[in-house]
Amino acid sequence: MDTERDAAPGLAAVAGLLADGTRAAFCLALLDGRAWTATELARHAGVAPSTATEHLNALVRGGLFSEVRQGRHRYVRLADSRIASLVENLASLAPERPAAPAPSLSASGRKRALAYARTCYDHLAGTVGVAVTDAMTGRRLLDWEQGLRLTRAGTDWLDGLGVTVASGTRRPSVRSCLDWTERRPHLAGAVGAALCSHALEAVWLVPVGTTRALTLTPLGQEALAENLGLSLNLEPSLRSS
Repeated sequence: MDTERDAAPGLAAVAGLLADGTRAAFCLALLDGRAWTATELARHAGVAPSTATEHLNALVRGGLFSEVRQGRHRYVRLADSRIASLVENLASLAPERPAAPAPSLSASGRKRALAYARTCYDHLAGTVGVAVTDAMTGRRLLDWEQGLRLTRAGTDWLDGLGVTVASGTRRPSVRSCLDWTERRPHLAGAVGAALCSHALEAVWLVPVGTTRALTLTPLGQEALAENLGLSLNLEPSLRSS
């Protein structure tokens, strides 16, 4: 009980950092895994640079963001994959609201692309991410019975694809991350990151502009069908929108 009581102030402090619309917008933007400047985040959230700086300082002090200085420039990013998962999981719990009319075809296309395939920090999310996780489970590459784990067949499958999973870190091999658009889990952890990296290097998926949305390519469609038995539709690229 004392341990729970001691942890309560820290939990309240983290919740307080996220209980602000501007700071929440910053956290969601940084799910793309990149480092952003205060100016870029201010523009993204529609706030004054001074306001953005105040919020960023609080997020850095609270341990949710890390700061990198390069010359005269200051960049911030999510502190680590645990923070990314926290943000994604909380976003999935947000109450659904009636969809507002998209202000333009371009905005509508971006929203659709993000829901279909996107990066969640460094792993794959959206419809495609959940479908890959389901297919790996169906083929017994992943086992959920006693907590999520990669099976021996899963290890062999990764080796066959030429996927290199980072080792020697404290990061879990596999971890479940609740997808905020699908409301179902997708694969995170070192294996999820390695699969996403492999898919990008193999041009199965390609980034859409400067967003974290991804487009499934014909090559990726063929590869996922061959390696996981998935039949996925191609989403139109937004490069021309």
